[in-house]
Amino acid sequence: MALPATAVPHEVDWDVPEQQIGLWQDAWQRFRRNRLALIGAAIVVFLVLMAIFGPLLVHFGILKDPLTQDVAFIEVGPGQSGFVLGSDELGRDTLSRLVYGSRVSLSVGILVQLIILPIGLAIGLTAGYFGGRIDNILMRFTDIWYAFPDLLFVLVVVSVFQQFTSGSIVLQVLMIFGAIALVNWVGLARLVRGQVLSIKEKEFIEAARSSGSPPLKLILKHLLPNSLGPIIVTLTFGIPNAIFLEAFLSFIGFGIQPPTPTWGQMVNSGYETIYANPSSVVFPAVAIGITLLAFTFIGDGLRDALDPRMRR
Repeated sequence: MALPATAVPHEVDWDVPEQQIGLWQDAWQRFRRNRLALIGAAIVVFLVLMAIFGPLLVHFGILKDPLTQDVAFIEVGPGQSGFVLGSDELGRDTLSRLVYGSRVSLSVGILVQLIILPIGLAIGLTAGYFGGRIDNILMRFTDIWYAFPDLLFVLVVVSVFQQFTSGSIVLQVLMIFGAIALVNWVGLARLVRGQVLSIKEKEFIEAARSSGSPPLKLILKHLLPNSLGPIIVTLTFGIPNAIFLEAFLSFIGFGIQPPTPTWGQMVNSGYETIYANPSSVVFPAVAIGITLLAFTFIGDGLRDALDPRMRR
């Protein structure tokens, strides 16, 4: 017996599920859609290339030697006498000194984070996972360290050790790295502890613990990977903070000493002759501002890209 027309089954048009993509691939796709983040990344790549290949540009005569003084061309304006961005109070090329100054600023900004990372991770992971008395001791130590004013602490450290590093640029750079890192690890440690306290109560952590996984394996395989997003964002935002702090130290004379060019030092020396040649202050100040904005844009882009609440 034939079925009524209304009872004839219709063909079901099942929707094909979208291809699943991983967290990092999805984050990269969303980061690429952030134009300001891409602009910031392009600026940082350009600065890194200039810092790396600056000596080669000087070697082949494309840039002037940043340490060569020419009394015949003191305080030359931009575009005059072969000086693209002018010269300073000693006749040194401003463009070359900007390029070489980027090496110090980028090194301080990035390498300081590499010093902060193991300190913040070790304290934050240990305090967050074990809790109890260990957490209380580590967090009280962190609170005491956090109570010191950042700038004052850096000035004290630099003033004490500056007399031992005056003859070596390497020791001066390491001193700056260490001083800035000593006052910036606290925020990362607190962040990591908070992430661990939240994640360790999840079901998959309980399952891994019930299966007999040792604490070190739980920390390295589960807790740390699931905390990487906020950690990466925090480190990225820490780079402009370190760059600005180094520039400020150089501006007040406590940073890397002449003749090694740094942006803060250039602003300081140009400030004395700002009315005669404003470009000697404007260009290094603009370089500092653009660099800080570039890393800030990258940090904003990473924060949005790695936020799981913004996933499709």
